[in-house]
Amino acid sequence: MRIHPALTTIAAACFATCASAAPSLVAVQCGQLLDTQTGKLLGETTVVIDGKRITQVSAGRQAPAGATIISLAGQTCLPGLIDSHTHLTGQTSPTGYSDQFRWNIADYAIRSTNYARVTLLAGFTTVRNLGDAANTSISLRNAINAGVIPGPRIFTAGKAVGSTGGHADDSDGYRADLMTDYGPKDGIINGTADAWKAVRQHYKDGADVIKIMPSGGVLDESKSADNAQMTVEEIKAVVAAAHDYEMTVAAHAHGAEAIRRAVIGGVDSIEHGTYMNDEDMKLMKEHGTYYVPTIIAGKYVEGKAKVPGYFPPQVAVKAAAIGPLIQGTAGRAYKAGVKIAFGTDAAVYPHGENAKEFGYMVEAGMPPLAAIQAATTHAAALLKQDKDLGSISAGKFADLVAVPGNPLSDINLMTKVSFVMKEGVVYKQNDQPLPFVAAVNEGIAPKDVDYGL
Repeated sequence: MRIHPALTTIAAACFATCASAAPSLVAVQCGQLLDTQTGKLLGETTVVIDGKRITQVSAGRQAPAGATIISLAGQTCLPGLIDSHTHLTGQTSPTGYSDQFRWNIADYAIRSTNYARVTLLAGFTTVRNLGDAANTSISLRNAINAGVIPGPRIFTAGKAVGSTGGHADDSDGYRADLMTDYGPKDGIINGTADAWKAVRQHYKDGADVIKIMPSGGVLDESKSADNAQMTVEEIKAVVAAAHDYEMTVAAHAHGAEAIRRAVIGGVDSIEHGTYMNDEDMKLMKEHGTYYVPTIIAGKYVEGKAKVPGYFPPQVAVKAAAIGPLIQGTAGRAYKAGVKIAFGTDAAVYPHGENAKEFGYMVEAGMPPLAAIQAATTHAAALLKQDKDLGSISAGKFADLVAVPGNPLSDINLMTKVSFVMKEGVVYKQNDQPLPFVAAVNEGIAPKDVDYGL
């Protein structure tokens, strides 16, 4: 297989700026830098990067010998942002419930490449992908890691794990002849033995984390959004198996009883948590369980529930009831001292708008610094990746973003990310995406096929 000469020319022409062709030694000169570990906003700071990692963070404007300088004067540098709850292989739409009967897996996969790109350009260099229908996100992760397409670093759960007829059961609401009796291989469990088998299958499939559905949900076609759908014993079995394989467990849970069972069962995070009560919050503090509110998803479905025909009738009823409550729950949880990690349920709303969550978190009562730490240090800790992510520090991955001003004074600046670097590669500069040169020769294509390149 030959590489087309034009690709070589493009790579050479944009060596200093093109995504996938970054120079080895780079000095990023920040107008200001937010130290997410100490919570301090520093003045002019230089971040020195060698390859994929940060080697030095120094006050002032530095220029190490031989380094390529990137000036971000007047801008505030922050660590690459982390969204702890995404679904990069789909997106809600008025035709979504019928598309599933017309689209092939490849249709979802192709669209996911664009969803990944706009997420990265919004400043989110890392995401936790919590559920898809066919493990498509595992392939998406692999393609991004191989340099084939641009996108955030993905930690994916593959398919969600739940019970027959529950929120993870894809044939909910179908007519009888289209319903499928799924099993552990598909993420559907009924009992502890199934739970162990499902987690082991996920490990075999290549999942990074486990997502469970111990309560009903809003966007499936069943009646309840908050009833408990897994037993404590099933949850404990999933958690035990997942932790054996060094995977964390995220629990989609709206109802108070489902939240209680999930926390007692040992999950690492509660997602949504709409009807979380004082007992749940107390338990979460005792167990060190993180809360991922996803306020933007609640806001979005609340609005769409008012649009005739956007959702099936039973879904619209649930969306209208659940949507308005999540922001209030998030505010109470923060005041109660529950640990909060940033997450949005991206796909429920259009991908790339993730940063709107910051404004909603501040409206709920969180200080801007706390909201930003939720998307950096706290999210990295939840992922158990805080040695590599979450702050701009020597030894960590060179994931940097910048906004045009001080986000501690105006949190809405987080929606105006002007610079994006992931692992030392610049994907966005001066508010403009940079050309991406794929790693066309990294060995994905079968060796016995001649594509004429």
